[in-house]
Amino acid sequence: MKYISKAPFRIGLAGGGTDVSPYSDIYGGTILNATIDLFATTVIIPRDDGKIIINAINAGLKVELDAADVLEDIPDLSLQIGVYNHMVKNYAKKPLACELITTIDVPTGSGLGTSSTMVVSMIGAFMEWLKLPLGEYDIAQMAVTIERKELQMVGGKQDQYAATFGGFNFMEFYENDRVIVNPLRIKSDIIQELNHHLLLFYTKTKRASSKIIEIQSANFQNQIPEVLEASHNLKEQTVKMKEALLIGKLSNIGALLHMSWENKKLLASGISTERIESIYDSAIKSGAMGGKISGAGGGGFMLFYCPKNSRYKVTEKLAEHGADYQRYHFHNKGLETWTSQQ
Repeated sequence: MKYISKAPFRIGLAGGGTDVSPYSDIYGGTILNATIDLFATTVIIPRDDGKIIINAINAGLKVELDAADVLEDIPDLSLQIGVYNHMVKNYAKKPLACELITTIDVPTGSGLGTSSTMVVSMIGAFMEWLKLPLGEYDIAQMAVTIERKELQMVGGKQDQYAATFGGFNFMEFYENDRVIVNPLRIKSDIIQELNHHLLLFYTKTKRASSKIIEIQSANFQNQIPEVLEASHNLKEQTVKMKEALLIGKLSNIGALLHMSWENKKLLASGISTERIESIYDSAIKSGAMGGKISGAGGGGFMLFYCPKNSRYKVTEKLAEHGADYQRYHFHNKGLETWTSQQ
């Protein structure tokens, strides 16, 4: 018997960065994101030999350890060990012998929320195995607690909630970890139109998002005027993006993405690079109306709104820059778990 879960990755449409403390604690942050059909998947196979095997498929890492109350950290397996330790301490109250297998559909550090989505997926598999009665807010907050508090990894909170809830969501972030997730009822034809015109490209560059977020947090802490103004603008653009999606004014999306990108770059150094700017300029010259980096910045995936038939020219031009077009569809479900008898 095995216990399986999958959680979807997300693309951020507006408000990125305003979910990061201390800005969200002081002013309140707003994010609009949507999940897509690319996933983090976890499989847990219980064992009866007192061992735990951690098999991180994408990283090519597989270790065998004695199942214990607390596992010592191992580089590149911190998330797996962090989730295991949390589950043993707070729920199982005893070592959990098992094989823990994790895999993701996108490269790490790609800006689609890979780390947080993987944590949500692992929580889901343990929840299925241990029969834990956890709600969506419980799961997402647990993921935030494991990453931000127990593992001391810097970052925001949108990825954990997107992976858990799924679909199009307008999210609000406040002090003391208070989060409100507002699901958006967007017409199916608008989603189809958005899927056709909103293109995702992988730049083949990874980035250390933690360094960028540390700079961003310091800028918030130091009350840098242009950073605060840019963050306030990002919040306003999130509301405008929500309205554009709900009433079907997709012609506004390109301009909103462009304004968001210009403000996003002001939050911290390293968000944009010479390569990213070159890709962005080429996309605009090829017919895209606007775009942005996905996630904290510095590399990973880029998103462009390509009206009319410009998607073909944009795709061709960005291929010359070594940026790969990534097929995807919006996915309206969040975390899913099930038990397999095989």
